[in-house]
Amino acid sequence: MIRFLFSFLTALLVALPVWAGLDVQMVTSPGGIKAWLVEEKSIPFVALEIGFKGGTSLDLPEKRGATYMMSGLLEEGAGNLDATAFQKTLESLAASFKFDAHDDALTVSAQFLTENSDQAVELLRKALQEPRFDQVAVDRVRAQIISIIAGDKKDPNEIAANEFSHLAFGNHPYGTPSTGSADSLNQMTRKDLVTAYKNAMALDRVFVAAVGDISAEDLGVMLDRLLGKLPATGGAMPPKAELHLTGGVTVIDLPTPQSVAVFGHAGIKRDDPDFFPAFVMNQVFGAGGFTSRLTEEVREKRGLTYGIYTYMASYDLADMYRGSVASGNDRIAEALDVVRAEWAKLAANGVTDDELTAAKTYLTGAYPLRFDGNARIAGILMNMQLDGLPVSYLTSRNEMVNAVTREDIARVAKRLMQPDNLRIVVVGQPVGVTSTD
Repeated sequence: MIRFLFSFLTALLVALPVWAGLDVQMVTSPGGIKAWLVEEKSIPFVALEIGFKGGTSLDLPEKRGATYMMSGLLEEGAGNLDATAFQKTLESLAASFKFDAHDDALTVSAQFLTENSDQAVELLRKALQEPRFDQVAVDRVRAQIISIIAGDKKDPNEIAANEFSHLAFGNHPYGTPSTGSADSLNQMTRKDLVTAYKNAMALDRVFVAAVGDISAEDLGVMLDRLLGKLPATGGAMPPKAELHLTGGVTVIDLPTPQSVAVFGHAGIKRDDPDFFPAFVMNQVFGAGGFTSRLTEEVREKRGLTYGIYTYMASYDLADMYRGSVASGNDRIAEALDVVRAEWAKLAANGVTDDELTAAKTYLTGAYPLRFDGNARIAGILMNMQLDGLPVSYLTSRNEMVNAVTREDIARVAKRLMQPDNLRIVVVGQPVGVTSTD
């Protein structure tokens, strides 16, 4: 019955109307841990998001995959509970925990009913402060990740993305998959995982957001209980990632009916004054949907693909502008020719008034729709903190979109769009496409 109630409340939260004018409180626990809180008492439910800056980029040399593997073990036994007991306890509380590791952050998502908050918080505390890393769990998770890696080696999308990242970043952690390799994982010891845990999960890099049926006072007490005994400082952050991309084509032969291409070059920093013009420009150019130029030119007019997109890849330590397209082996060359031509056209001519108006309408209209439940709101607030954005961004974001002019986009397009510097990685057996170096 309790699990049914949790599922019902979760579904109800998704159906809530868009949140307008979120009241975000700044909370500081008695122990000095800071968090953002949106108090919402109407439903007895709490969504908690915790982010530790650094993520898999903190992996030590020769230990690639340690942070990713460690994050997968946080719910595989903690404190006095082995993996089975931990999962049974979690299920009995009708709570949900998720641990994940990305290039720039290790994230923890927790959702629980108010009536079970004490027990759920205690279980989460054990996971965060007392992970067991039992050998049987280590071996099981290792095997699962190695299976994922084996599958990725047969996936043209993963192969293309990984090769592009390696060309871009070389030996920097960004240049290799966060999962590590079968070799690195087979050599991983429990000691390595404990080191990864201590390096990644520390108070000097934590950000928290909470949304739901909890007061500022209670959240402060909860923060100290959950996080207060973590290390004060973690491992040293890695250096900025030097971008090694040069213009050209890399082809990786793979017997498959169609080719996958990943393409891109240097991007623009998240805090650059031209970021919003670039953001709106990308909506016009290739952000997805049937109104983007690349979709119109590559899919609609020529039928060369089912999907093509571009995006601003803003990492903490580097920035790229990249995209992807898939097409038949005999048509990928034409698709890439169109991409290059449109890249150059945008750099030379910018966008039209109609394109700019349509992009602004979509971006400003779609933004409020993201705030459709406690969990999503908590995630947005936590990611804003990780990105160094102020609370005022919630209201200023659409204002900054609407402030972008055609002249702004023309300026940033000339600066950002570099067709001669495009690096293209193609995986498949493309006809008429060969490696240039």
